[in-house]
Amino acid sequence: MGQVAALSLSRLSARCWQRLLWPGPARIPGGLAARSLSSMATSIRFSPAARSLFDEPLGIAVQGLGPRQQVTLRASLRDEAGELFEAHGRYQAADDGELDLARCPALPGGSFSGLEPMGLLWALQPRKPFWRLVKKDVQTPFRLQLEVLEGHGDPPGQLLAQAEHERLFLRDGVRRVPVREGRIRATLFLPPGNGPFPGIIDLYGTGGGLPEYRACLLANYGFAVLALAFYGYEDLPKEMKEFHLEYFEEAINYMLKHTQVKGPGVGLLGFSKGGDLCLSMASFLKGITATAVINGSVANVGAVLRYKDITIPPLGADAKRIKINKSGIADIVDVLNNPLEGPNRRSFIPLEKAECRFLFIVGQDDHNWKSEFFAVEGSKHLQAHGKEKPEIVCYPGAGHYIEPPFFPMCAASMHLLVGKPVMWGGEPKAHSEAQRDAWQQIQAFFHRHLNGKPSGTTNKL
Repeated sequence: MGQVAALSLSRLSARCWQRLLWPGPARIPGGLAARSLSSMATSIRFSPAARSLFDEPLGIAVQGLGPRQQVTLRASLRDEAGELFEAHGRYQAADDGELDLARCPALPGGSFSGLEPMGLLWALQPRKPFWRLVKKDVQTPFRLQLEVLEGHGDPPGQLLAQAEHERLFLRDGVRRVPVREGRIRATLFLPPGNGPFPGIIDLYGTGGGLPEYRACLLANYGFAVLALAFYGYEDLPKEMKEFHLEYFEEAINYMLKHTQVKGPGVGLLGFSKGGDLCLSMASFLKGITATAVINGSVANVGAVLRYKDITIPPLGADAKRIKINKSGIADIVDVLNNPLEGPNRRSFIPLEKAECRFLFIVGQDDHNWKSEFFAVEGSKHLQAHGKEKPEIVCYPGAGHYIEPPFFPMCAASMHLLVGKPVMWGGEPKAHSEAQRDAWQQIQAFFHRHLNGKPSGTTNKL
C-alpha cells in the first residue's frame, strides 16, 4: 500500500533499539540497592536510582546471586483505584552472580521471554478483568514494587530481595495550571524556563473526563500542552450526543493568546474520538499548524458536530455487526458504515479545508475501528484536492490504545458507549515497541512543524 510507511518490527531491529537505550557495562552505577533478605546480600539496583519518568527506560539489575542461580523477578504496582497489576520473568544469573536485564534474556514460562529490559513494565496485567492502567493524578508517581524470588517454581520460592521505584509523570519545573476560562475546562502544562513554547492541544476519546497524563509527559519535552476536556467533566455535557466546534475554537484562541505559547499556530493531538475531533478542528478552524491523530477516524463518529450553520451527522453504524467471542468480549471493528458510500458521505470530514500538516499513527491490529483504512482514505482525499500527502506510520501488531511508552497493552476493557467489554487488539510486545516509536514520531512531527527545525529525536526502530 503506497500510502503507508509500514515499520518492520523485527527481532534484529528490536535488539538494535535496546542497545541504543541500554548501553554500557553490566553493572549499573548509581543504582538504588534494595534491603537484603538473604545471607548472600542479594540486592536490586535501578538506574536511574530512586525515580524516573514513566516514559523513560529503566535499568534493572540484581547482584549477589550465586553463579547461574535461577530466580523469578516479580513486578507489581497498584493504580489509584487500588487495583493490582503484575508481571513476572524467569531468569538465570550470569557466572559471576550478576543478573542485568539489559544482557540476560528472560526464560520461557513467565509473562514474557527473550531480551526485554523493560518487559516487567510493558507486560504488567491487571488481576481484575477488563481493567486498563491509567493515571489520574499526575502530581503523584506510580510506585513499582520489584521482588526477587528463588527458583522458577509456581509459586516461586524464598524472597531474596525487594525494592521500590517511583515512576513520575511531571519533570521537575513543569508547571500544572488548571484552566477554567470561559467555557474551557482544561489543564495547561508548561515546561521549565521562560518560553514561549510550541503549543499543543491534547484530546482523548469516548471515555470523557480530563485525562492529563499524556499531556504532562509531552510537556516534559518542551511543549506547552493543553489537556482539554470535551464531555463528562464538571459542567460540560454529560453524554456524547452533540459537540460544538465553537468550544474547541475557544481553546485554540486561549492558547494563541497565551504569553507562554509560541505562534503563529498550535498543534493538535487526538486519540480515537479525539482524533476525528482534531481533524474537524483542523478543517474548520484557524490557527492550526500541525495535527497528529492516533487511531482516529476521518469521519465524524458518535455525536452530531455543529459549527455555526454547518452540521455534520455521525457516521452510521449497525450493532448487528458486533461479534461476541466465547469470553463475552465484543469485537466492534465492523460496526461503523463506510463513509465513502451513500448518505454516510455526509459524515466525512472536509479535510481539504485544512491548512496544516497531518500525521496519522495507525495500529494495524486495531479492533475498535478500521484506522488504517481511515488514514489511507484521508490521504487519498487530501491529495485529490491538491493538498500535501500526510505522514502515515503503521505498526503491525499494535492495537487501538497506543499510549505513551511503557503503559501495558490493554487487550480488552469496558466501552462506555457499547456497554460491555470490547477487544482493542494488539500483541503485547509489538504494541509496546509501537508505543515507544510512535512517541518519538509524534514529538519529532511537532518539533518539525511548530518549531520549524529538527528536534534531534530519531526513530529508534
